[in-house]
Amino acid sequence: MDYDRKSTSSFYGARKSSADALNQEYAQTHGQAVKGRDDASSFFQPDRNSVDYLNSAPRGSAGYNRGSFYPGGREEPLKGGRDEERDAGDAEAWDVYADFNNAGPRYSNAYGMGQPQTQGGKLPPTPTIPKSASSVAEDKVEMVTVPALGAEWGKDEMRDMTKSGRREKKQEARKQFWKSWNRGERGLFGKYLTRRVLVFVLFGLCCAIGVVLAFTIPRVPGFSFNTVPLVNATGSWAKTIPVTFSRAPTNFSFPASASLQLNTQSSYLPVKFTRLHASVYDLDTNRLVGTGDTAEFTVPARSFPNIMLPLNFTYIAVNSSDQTWLNFYDACKNKAIYPNGKRNPLKLRVVFDMGILGLPSMYHDSTSVSTAECPIELSQTAA
Repeated sequence: MDYDRKSTSSFYGARKSSADALNQEYAQTHGQAVKGRDDASSFFQPDRNSVDYLNSAPRGSAGYNRGSFYPGGREEPLKGGRDEERDAGDAEAWDVYADFNNAGPRYSNAYGMGQPQTQGGKLPPTPTIPKSASSVAEDKVEMVTVPALGAEWGKDEMRDMTKSGRREKKQEARKQFWKSWNRGERGLFGKYLTRRVLVFVLFGLCCAIGVVLAFTIPRVPGFSFNTVPLVNATGSWAKTIPVTFSRAPTNFSFPASASLQLNTQSSYLPVKFTRLHASVYDLDTNRLVGTGDTAEFTVPARSFPNIMLPLNFTYIAVNSSDQTWLNFYDACKNKAIYPNGKRNPLKLRVVFDMGILGLPSMYHDSTSVSTAECPIELSQTAA
């Protein structure tokens, strides 16, 4: 660019001119008169042209118009900065400061100081780019396509973004899944475990569970008395119960053991009793005359084991005419009192309350005997 041309512009008071220095006509009419003049050189060599076009006086020194304004620009050529291409070894690298230092190509030949004119009015030949370089440049071209803006969000889409909308979609998906599975169109795990397959699986599972329970669940055993239903009690517990028959006050008490036989033929595993309680009643009067309890014990399966159940016979009556007291008194008298040596038998009914491991609740059973002999024998002088 020609910065020195501002000295002849109308901005500084010179005659206005309609001529354009870049116009071809201006170069033809005025080019010979001012040949040899360089606007840029006049800035640094003020004595080369002795005429001042603004004041018609010889030029002074550099900055001839310094008195009219404060020079805010630089008075020396710009110094080039660091050029990365030149540092890389390219001697013909493009200089960005060439135009400002009057070292670059001229865009106007108005004053004959630029590049040499073309011969015959023809432009110099345009340099051609090698095919390999042009192909590389074309390969590096990247076309970016910006997608068109889509439509705005609809009401259904805005609804699906809310928590209630997502919940409704999940419920709808579950309902659709249930309908598809109920129709046999899909399974619980993709194509597996459809409704028909699930029915067969559940049926087989129920059969397997039934078979296992049939062999593992314990059965309630049956109770019955042996040939000798009542026997004398032995052990330390029997010593704590005194043998007593009294008319006034009317009562009796004595220890005994019930000889029982259990039936565990229906059980495939041993039966473990967590509790066994017995209540003894008189068959004639249905009065409670004794009780018994045992600790935990186990009996084998599919057999007829015998057990001894400790009993404590205790009864209190109003007077000696009580039928229950009389039945036990006659059954426990001395044998010598009877002519044939046979005493009256005891008629008893025993109710069992049992707790069995593996069963959820208490179970009840009962047995009775009408030929039980009293396990004790009173003296002949007993009242």
